[in-house]
Amino acid sequence: MSQTELPPYIREQLARYEQVQQNLQSVLIQKQQVEMELSETEKALEELAKAADTEAIYKFAGNLLVKVDKAAMVKELTEKKELGSTRKMVLAKQESRFRENLKDLQTKIDDAVKGKQAQAQPPGDA
Repeated sequence: MSQTELPPYIREQLARYEQVQQNLQSVLIQKQQVEMELSETEKALEELAKAADTEAIYKFAGNLLVKVDKAAMVKELTEKKELGSTRKMVLAKQESRFRENLKDLQTKIDDAVKGKQAQAQPPGDA
């Protein structure tokens, strides 16, 4: 059965399925990026915890390294970590919702196709 032979309802469901799949891919990529940033932030915080308060701490500011106060840097990274954790949680919820939508759409498509095939069979051939 080709795409053009499919009833409009099934074509619409397939289009929605593809759109949800694309949205899921986008969320998964974003989630992976957030996880990498979180990992880097956690490593930086671990290194800062090892550093003495009198040690010079530098951070990137564009193409420059700028000397910063350790306490200020710890605060900045802690806030970044909290924000990243929140973002990761939101993305995980979106991922879950998209996966659920895909499952529902798959069921609707399967049911519609089975119904279409059952209609195409002459009675008594089942």
